[in-house]
Amino acid sequence: MKGLDIPSLEVFVAAVEEKSLSRAADRENLVTSAVSKRIAELEKHLERTLLLRHGRGVEPTPAGALLYQRAKNILRSVQLAEMAINKYSNDGMAKIRLAANPSTLLQFLPGKMAEFFKGRSNVSVDLVEAHSFDIPRMVAEGTVDLGIYHAKYPAAGVTSFPFVKDRVGLVVPLGHPLADRQELHLEDALDFDLLGYFPLHSLDKFLAYVGSSVSRPPTVKLQVSSFETRCNMIREGLGIGIVPERIASNYLSSMGLTMLRLKDDWAVRHFFICILSETDSGPRVKELLHTLSPDAARGSEHVRS
Repeated sequence: MKGLDIPSLEVFVAAVEEKSLSRAADRENLVTSAVSKRIAELEKHLERTLLLRHGRGVEPTPAGALLYQRAKNILRSVQLAEMAINKYSNDGMAKIRLAANPSTLLQFLPGKMAEFFKGRSNVSVDLVEAHSFDIPRMVAEGTVDLGIYHAKYPAAGVTSFPFVKDRVGLVVPLGHPLADRQELHLEDALDFDLLGYFPLHSLDKFLAYVGSSVSRPPTVKLQVSSFETRCNMIREGLGIGIVPERIASNYLSSMGLTMLRLKDDWAVRHFFICILSETDSGPRVKELLHTLSPDAARGSEHVRS
């Protein structure tokens, strides 16, 4: 069956779909003569004409059309096999790919991962830092097995379970005109420069997120992604900033900062953990999901998008 090797089938499928040997060669990063030779070898091996050549390109014969359908199935099976084996590390251990936003990585995952690894030695986890906006898509596309994101509502296209809640607050330097306020709405702070990198990472998305709770966009002169760097910039008087309360508490006293409670509804953030399909996931992925989400562990119905 040497003539039915995977590279030859890939070349043949490309020729049928592109209707041209030259375009198939471009698609497969080969020269046209190499494509022609592989297809000729396939035809010799099967003792059947597979492609009709004409001035406009090529088209499959009835035998070629049958091979095309079978070849597509074979290549899909190979792809699925590769995807399945990629769930294991080089030493053969089960490997889980987990995407999470920075807040989750800093606040919630250390303890949860310690709990998960207790008593488990034959599994590894790749933690991928990503924006909440991108994480459900990464899960839907199979780039990662699990994802943790925050949003007002669970994302479409994936199965989501409740994870945790947190709050963001407004961090200002001691001595700032707002420093004596214990709580306020963000609207009350719009006269002051705001350091960017908001709960949704861009000003436009943030404004859509907070809706009518602010009457005008804040003035943003500096975008800062790192929470620690943001607090350092606030200390230097470069602006005030929105920071998760638990994370901000690590820097307040050492940097001469104070945190004001935001009274806005959106200051409470809902985090979800998502998976494409629990039914189709491996046992280790399910175990991690159940460690992270009590609702999933209890078999509770997932939240609806």
